[in-house]
Amino acid sequence: MNHDHGQDNKPSNSIWKLVFIGFALVAGFFLVTEHRAHLFGILPYLLLAACPLMHFFGHGHGGHGGHGEEASKPEPGAKKTSEPSEHQHH
Repeated sequence: MNHDHGQDNKPSNSIWKLVFIGFALVAGFFLVTEHRAHLFGILPYLLLAACPLMHFFGHGHGGHGGHGEEASKPEPGAKKTSEPSEHQHH
């Protein structure tokens, strides 16, 4: 009486992912529409907080050193210039 045909009666994981994405989109929509005043009220502070973070991470200060090594290496295929580098003293 065992009628195993190699197929499960369970829905696949991709269906559950789509359901979750749909639920998250609906929840996000209602969060944004219902709390718009709170979001716009905090926006200037987010911009102020973004400035130092962008400065810190935008200039390569975020954990990897070697400013001099990376800056002095020419890119592959780059033309050499006759200008003296900042490390040469004349």
